[in-house]
Amino acid sequence: GVRHASTFITWVRRRTGPSTVLINSTDQAEAIINGDDLAVIGFFKELHNESVEVFCETARDVPEMPFGMTASKDVHVNYGIQKNTLVVFKKGKPVHSEVLEDGRQNKLDLTRLIKTFTLDLVTEYNLETSVKIFDVPVENHILLFTPMNSEKFNVIYENYKSAAAEFRGKVCNAESALQMRVPKDQQKNSCQHHWNGRVFEYFRIKDIDVPSVRILNLTSDAKYKMPADEVTVESLKTFCQSYLNGKAKLHLPSEEIPEDWDKMPVKVLVGKNFNAIVF
Repeated sequence: GVRHASTFITWVRRRTGPSTVLINSTDQAEAIINGDDLAVIGFFKELHNESVEVFCETARDVPEMPFGMTASKDVHVNYGIQKNTLVVFKKGKPVHSEVLEDGRQNKLDLTRLIKTFTLDLVTEYNLETSVKIFDVPVENHILLFTPMNSEKFNVIYENYKSAAAEFRGKVCNAESALQMRVPKDQQKNSCQHHWNGRVFEYFRIKDIDVPSVRILNLTSDAKYKMPADEVTVESLKTFCQSYLNGKAKLHLPSEEIPEDWDKMPVKVLVGKNFNAIVF
């Protein structure tokens, strides 16, 4: 949703007028690209096709950053673009290029792709970032649970970040986006500790379980646990790819076995003793 006055004004203007700026020169393109942290430019051979329509529709729904489009040959040559292409620029540098083909992309696809770049590659999940994370229309989120004061934290974090780049826009990091890192705050009285504590509780993560990685599908609320114990680049890539291929096993966390589970005529079964008793 729209949360800042300037963004709201842009949102209204893009619905009552042009949603993108028509770029006719390299100087004009550079002004847009360097004017904000993020900018999106559509390079088209001609400005009357389905891809242009989808691009303009997307711009109406993403008021957080400037959008421009061009059919100028000089601008194409300057940026080395030969096909109809969407380019995301961050701090003046291209960070992603997407070839656009009529009928191949829709508004949701482009919105999802572009909004992942409003987040860092790995985003710490907290009260402030949660709104931005869930504003990105990606249904798959991967979460790393690890204490920041761990001796292995830096290695784990770098491995997580390295794997994130390959799956950005497919699994959100946070958005991505392998996009979310949930550190365990050691200050028990802090608001952030209680916030993260609820997240750990929701996923039933205990101190003995960390570091641990989960994938959450927001549509079905299904959760998946990375089977590997070590958080390496390869184990993360294997886990993400198996999920995207539909081969990851659904994780069904279990309650602890009650001490008196077999004391009554009706036995109490939980995940941890179900197979042993039933089968």
